[in-house]
Amino acid sequence: MNARNDRPEAEPARRLTAHVEAPRLEGGLYLVATPIGAARDITLRALDVLNSADMLAAEDTRVLRHLMDIHGIPLRGRRVLPYHDHNGNRARPALLAALAEGASVAYCSDAGTPLIADPGYRLALDAAEAGARVNALPGPSASLVALSLSGLPSDRFMFLGFPPSTATARQTFLKTWTAVDSTLILYESPRRVNRTLTDLAAIDPNRMTVIARELTKKFEEVIRGTAAELAADPRMSTLKGEVVMVLDRPSAVEVDDEKLCKMLEHYMALMSVKDAAKEASQQLGLPKRDVYQRALELADKK
Repeated sequence: MNARNDRPEAEPARRLTAHVEAPRLEGGLYLVATPIGAARDITLRALDVLNSADMLAAEDTRVLRHLMDIHGIPLRGRRVLPYHDHNGNRARPALLAALAEGASVAYCSDAGTPLIADPGYRLALDAAEAGARVNALPGPSASLVALSLSGLPSDRFMFLGFPPSTATARQTFLKTWTAVDSTLILYESPRRVNRTLTDLAAIDPNRMTVIARELTKKFEEVIRGTAAELAADPRMSTLKGEVVMVLDRPSAVEVDDEKLCKMLEHYMALMSVKDAAKEASQQLGLPKRDVYQRALELADKK
């Protein structure tokens, strides 16, 4: 997962791969996706890059060294440089200097795909602007695993990262994004899931919601229900591990035409047709285009 404190689960009975030779790797930055739980989920290409890169960088060097040890990849004297949110400005120059000299640099976040709710964005940007080749190695991603397991529509979805931790900011965040006609994917701290569900239930109690935790690990669990049902579920106050929330598209809103017209007439007496339609659509949770069309029809009759 692309959240904190995740650790690959080792399979101590045997090493999965034994790497001895290290063929030359073309210079550039390699963003390496790593397991979100099960160590065997790493790709063969990721193992090759970790084995061959001239320089290694990681959000947590201990996590990367543990993963390499599981798969039998030796360091061979290579350094593993820490690169995370708190030291990025200090650590980035050394990585960029290595890239400028034609070195191959592999970067891994704690788990999952780098840059997805993880540090690394500025490193990739600066490397590209400096003329270095940036390579992304696809692999595990908690957001996509949760979406696949959710059973919710996947033809149009949005990843929103972590909601704000404070109540007012979180409520504003949810009101804004839950109005979007799309499946929504959020990461959340297990300590705040119940609060987020309570806020969501106040906005759209019938919104189908999926809570997925500890994905690909021993205690993986997927819990489904409406926002109101999950907000009342006592399990939500005792969750442990990494959590992904997947929200269905907005519940259908039924508003009779008479109510819509009265509201539009009220706002059109105070503001332009366009602004009146925008205000009414927000108040009633209706598509702005449809409300604007109805407002034009009312304006033409006057």
